[in-house]
Amino acid sequence: MPALRLAKPDSLLTPTSRLLLSGSLLLALLLTGCGKSSTSANAAPGAPPPTEVGVVTVTPGNVGLVTELPGRLEASRVAQVRARAAGILQKRVFVEGSDVKAGQLLFRIDAAPYAAAYQSAQASLGKAQANLAQAAALAERYKPLVEANAVSKQDYANAVAGQKQAEADVAAGKAAVQTAKINLDYASVTAPISGRIGRALVTEGALVGQGEATQLAVIQQIDPVYVNFTQSAGEVMKLRKALDDGRLKRASGSAAASVRVVLEDGTEYARPGRLLFSDLTVDPTTGQIMLRAEVPNPGGVLLPGLYVRVRLEQAQAGDAVLLPQQAVTRSNQGDSVMVVSSDGKVSPRPVKIGNAQGAQWVVLSGLKAGEQVMVDGFQKLSPNATVKAVPWQAAAKPASAPASAASTK
Repeated sequence: MPALRLAKPDSLLTPTSRLLLSGSLLLALLLTGCGKSSTSANAAPGAPPPTEVGVVTVTPGNVGLVTELPGRLEASRVAQVRARAAGILQKRVFVEGSDVKAGQLLFRIDAAPYAAAYQSAQASLGKAQANLAQAAALAERYKPLVEANAVSKQDYANAVAGQKQAEADVAAGKAAVQTAKINLDYASVTAPISGRIGRALVTEGALVGQGEATQLAVIQQIDPVYVNFTQSAGEVMKLRKALDDGRLKRASGSAAASVRVVLEDGTEYARPGRLLFSDLTVDPTTGQIMLRAEVPNPGGVLLPGLYVRVRLEQAQAGDAVLLPQQAVTRSNQGDSVMVVSSDGKVSPRPVKIGNAQGAQWVVLSGLKAGEQVMVDGFQKLSPNATVKAVPWQAAAKPASAPASAASTK
């Protein structure tokens, strides 16, 4: 039986033996750690949780088809204030830029010559009336005498003719008085309509109405105000055909389409307008049809000549859907959206897009009620991945967003 050998204690190991033993233990520890790491990596428990994506639920309904067109504001009534009597302008009695009423005094022209002519016409009328009284008395006195053959019939006929001539002179005198009174009244220039008057075009001391009716000022009625805009004749014909075919119905069930005015800063004017008419002819140079709408303007916010954009709702689409624009992918192959099924699977769906409504698209067909359309989270998608649908919330926009959005249209 061989003899047993006892291991040497550390104190009996040489320095070289100790170094070799320490290296062997360190290598063993490193190999053990690597093995545990690879084992734990291969044994990851289960798949990651499904990715959350924002969705909106499809709710079909009647959606107004709004067309945005450029337009220009115009006063509903415009009157030029002109001098109809010749003379020196003595005084302006209104405040420039203020609101005036019909019949309100605006200017005074030197009325002395017209007052004198009026008095002369009244005097001539008085003279004619006196002559008429004398002629009538003579004819009345000759009437019984001619029956008694006390005067000749010729004298009676002359008396009756004199009476009629005096009556004509009185009528002419009355007309002269009326004419003189009209000219005298023209010396006081009044407002022909109610509205807002601009600046005075002449100053005191100017000679006006000499040879022509001098323009003194302009009054514009801006409540309501008109907005004139144009639309492509092709779009109008297409819309009418869709209405006739029953694919669309008239907006609000009325003949007058709803109109909204968008100002230069992108804000929408609070009061809606109504479409008055569309022109019967097409401009041969532009292929456009002129349209006019009437918009209430009690505060005078809308000024004539201002360029605006008009949102015109001419028809409504039935069973249409409004979707955020980021939910729709537009390409040469067509428009599509991503639909999330009940089991979390995502699949593309072709749709038919109509007009834009602000930051939304009008989807005319391709979706059913209750389906969920993906709006955000596209960058998180991976092939064949399962997602978790959560309601999408629109991000709050800064106050300047409408203006920037309008400038990009």
